[in-house]
Amino acid sequence: MLLLVEDDEMLGSATVEGLSPSFKVSWVQNITDAKFALDEVAFDIVLLDLGLPDGSGLNLLRDMRGSHHLEPVIILTALDSPAQRIAGLKAGADDYVGKPFDLGELSARCDALIRRARRHANSAIEYDGILYDKSAHSLTVDGLAVVLSATELRIFDLLIAHAGNIVSKSQIEDRLYHWTDGVESNTIEVYVSR
Repeated sequence: MLLLVEDDEMLGSATVEGLSPSFKVSWVQNITDAKFALDEVAFDIVLLDLGLPDGSGLNLLRDMRGSHHLEPVIILTALDSPAQRIAGLKAGADDYVGKPFDLGELSARCDALIRRARRHANSAIEYDGILYDKSAHSLTVDGLAVVLSATELRIFDLLIAHAGNIVSKSQIEDRLYHWTDGVESNTIEVYVSR
């Protein structure tokens, strides 16, 4: 899942269209909607414009880092002087891309940052007799293997990634489907119950 925070209609539309073959893209146009989206969905990466109608993207980035949102962030902006790039990177951005940009290159940068973030994530997690190895997709409880379906594994992975925090049904649906598509059954309850 990719969150695009961009207020320009033409650029936002083109970016969504250009990245949609590779990513599920959610597009918001202001800081208020971005904060709501970040609280509701576990995104893999965020593309962030700096000049937003309700404030500076740098302030949103600082708020994200201050509230432990660790997803990679690429700043997309026309503000592309060396001093502005330095300020963006020091505020917590993982990359900085000036406008206009090539969509193929942007997609490749997103892939690279997501790969790097996943590599740096702790692969094995152990808690109270439960051992989960994310890279091997294996789960054991008290030394006994537990077989999970692909969907169950994605849900378990999401819950583990947010250990200690509440994960809502809508967040699980968003990870499995798309955050703007609804699911009208009790599918999530069935999987979580298992």
